[in-house]
Amino acid sequence: MPTIGLRGMMIGGAAALMLALGVGSAAAQAPSAGTSAPAAAPKSTDATATEKAAKPELLDINSATKEQLDALKGIGAKRADDIIKGRPYKGKDELYQKKIIPKAVYAGIKDKIIAKQK
Repeated sequence: MPTIGLRGMMIGGAAALMLALGVGSAAAQAPSAGTSAPAAAPKSTDATATEKAAKPELLDINSATKEQLDALKGIGAKRADDIIKGRPYKGKDELYQKKIIPKAVYAGIKDKIIAKQK
């Protein structure tokens, strides 16, 4: 004996059983043109946004205060003064090229500083 399905179509016994159990085909389960299915939320795969959120702010050696520079590992008050006196810098590597700080100290802070241009 045929049954009437969700969309008013006549379906046979096995198909009616599958429909009743929720095991229909994708076409049978798809919403009609007059209705809309809830849209799935898009998954964020933006790796750069995550990286930016994880990275700490870089300290600009061309505008940092003496206290900010002094807080860097291996700098101290004397080197902070020397950094300020040597401004402006075109690149952060000028700190060791101009012999303001030793290369070993530079290696420890290079990922924490930047030399921004105005």
